Amino acid sequence: MDKITVTSPLLPPLDELTPYLEDIWQRKWLTNSGHYHQQLEDELCKYLDVPHISLFSNGTLALITALQSLELTGEVITTPYTFVATAHAIKWNNLTPVFVDIDPTTFNIDPTKIEAAITERTCAILPVHVYGMPCDNNAIETIAKKHDLKVIYDAAHAFGVKEHEQSVLNYGDLSILSFHATKAYSTIEGGAVVCKTLEQKKKIDQLKNFGFESETQINVCGMNAKLNEVQAAFGLVALTKIDESITKRKLIAKKYDKAFRDIVGIKVLDSNLSLELNYSYYPVLIDETEFGLSRDELLEKLQENNILARRYFYPLVTQFELYKGYASDTPNAKLISDQVLCIPIHDALTEEEQIKVIEVICG
Repeated sequence: MDKITVTSPLLPPLDELTPYLEDIWQRKWLTNSGHYHQQLEDELCKYLDVPHISLFSNGTLALITALQSLELTGEVITTPYTFVATAHAIKWNNLTPVFVDIDPTTFNIDPTKIEAAITERTCAILPVHVYGMPCDNNAIETIAKKHDLKVIYDAAHAFGVKEHEQSVLNYGDLSILSFHATKAYSTIEGGAVVCKTLEQKKKIDQLKNFGFESETQINVCGMNAKLNEVQAAFGLVALTKIDESITKRKLIAKKYDKAFRDIVGIKVLDSNLSLELNYSYYPVLIDETEFGLSRDELLEKLQENNILARRYFYPLVTQFELYKGYASDTPNAKLISDQVLCIPIHDALTEEEQIKVIEVICG
């Protein structure tokens, strides 16, 4: 049996992608907001139920540009339990990251810890919807309004996620998506900024295209972060498959839930009937004392059986040398990071492969 991977790209059928590629070649327009780029923005707005979207070549550049567009200075409160790109985007904007602890149930930033971290230099909060599990958005936005702070959501994992039938992408001033190949929805590489107003979108569109206001005028220092036509076409075809993909992922997640529910030493994320998730990842927490193996020992056991699990997120951002100077007391984040293991979940995972994963973990 081949290696069983943690994630697998959502690959649209080649015969459905080919007509798009042929048309792109005929049009001879490969990038710079072409026909399929514009079509994908429109289709994503409809699917995600958001007002405006600006497509990017990747999620990191989307987040960097989103922060730049708000013209922030000072400190940004965020979580250490995230992919390092979250913190990098803060640093790239010459802002100071301030890390607070997470909720041990959702793994998201703990709103009860935010106010204590606010200073006169605080300009924004940057929460992360970890594994697509929504943050406590109402609590965060109440704090932000009280202290006149911007809220930018790192929603890299939250494609299509809803809470009480409402898209979580409409919270905050801006939300950022990743369309990397490992995500539930992919344009191979890619990302987007979800904007509330057309004015925001126009500013972000300008910043991702070197800052051009016209052919002869540049007044801001932008970058080159545009999504090309081939990837936009890939995204359009993938969008027709995403509902089927999420349905398959959900069935896999429910089977894992049932298998691990009564296993001592394994903890899974709690289900919430008010949520519509995309099942991007399936994290488990391994308590060495109760389970009998450490997280890393279980990881090694899985690898020996050709199963590729991932310690995601480990280490914490604040354990990287670059960010050690910003570290604060975050015991929940440290514990989760030391115990977490993301196991295979994707629409190409076969029933046979899932059974093997379960047997290796439980056996």
